[in-house]
Amino acid sequence: MTLAIIGAGSWGTALAVVLAQKFEAIRLWVHEPGLAARINTTRENEVFLPGFPLPANVEATADLETALRGAGIVMGVMPSHYARGLYRQMLPFLDADVTFVSATKGIETGSLLRMSQVVAEVTGSSNIAVLSGPTFAKEVARGEPAAVVVASTDPESAARVQTAFSGPTFRLYTNQDPVGVEVGAALKNVIAIGAGVCVGLGLGNNTLAALITRGLAEITRLAVAMGGQQKTLSGLAGLGDLVLTCSGTLSRNRHVGLELAKGRKIGEITGSMAMVAEGVETCGAAAALGAKFGVDLPIIQQMQAVLERGKPPREALRDLMERSLKGE
Repeated sequence: MTLAIIGAGSWGTALAVVLAQKFEAIRLWVHEPGLAARINTTRENEVFLPGFPLPANVEATADLETALRGAGIVMGVMPSHYARGLYRQMLPFLDADVTFVSATKGIETGSLLRMSQVVAEVTGSSNIAVLSGPTFAKEVARGEPAAVVVASTDPESAARVQTAFSGPTFRLYTNQDPVGVEVGAALKNVIAIGAGVCVGLGLGNNTLAALITRGLAEITRLAVAMGGQQKTLSGLAGLGDLVLTCSGTLSRNRHVGLELAKGRKIGEITGSMAMVAEGVETCGAAAALGAKFGVDLPIIQQMQAVLERGKPPREALRDLMERSLKGE
């Protein structure tokens, strides 16, 4: 079987490395033609995942038709704000029975749709699964053991991906709650920016533990209001991914928070980063979802004020601590 991976950032490239042993061929779609050519020549993604050789059966290409030709599984790993446009461009080249796997962690701005909803709306397919869990690309590419969730309302789609992807260092668990998985995947990035702010301000473990715990409560409230299951958020795609992204030094979103705590402006921070920190794009959409479903999201609302209105991080933290008292 051929696997098409659409998006050659660090995560898309790491997935190509770890899944190469499971597929006859992997085609890695790269946005920049020059980078695709260099990857095929040097067998390494020098921009987004340097130091990790690509197996011989991985081919990089900047042409969607080439990437998708004969692919039984198409995995989207593009930034969320590019997803709809790319899926539209894919339409003429997709096989009728293809299985889609969304590994993008974000919410579409404006429509407030989850990524699997975007895929369904554009393609009309019901063979859609979502992949999420506590994973840093470099550690997965190094072959360190990792566990993730593949979720779908169609159990056969989830089982198909589980069988196709699982290997000695990459373990997949199935789940029938894509709502909970995708909400957890998207919103944990926003909480992680807050975690970076706390660390950057010199605050200790007590503060970080409180932020993670209350952040999980916010994510769970919204996921349940949107139709997700509470138990999903206590698993790999919820608590697991949140803890990793808030505490791991490889976290891009945590890095954004660290820089905000230094007084840097968000445009300056993101402009200096080679890769996308999804929490920046997702924050406003998450706050809008909270308003839409009548869910209180105080941490996310304060992060929105910091990111969109330039509110000083210390002031945001003080306002969180001085909110009206209530039960847990």
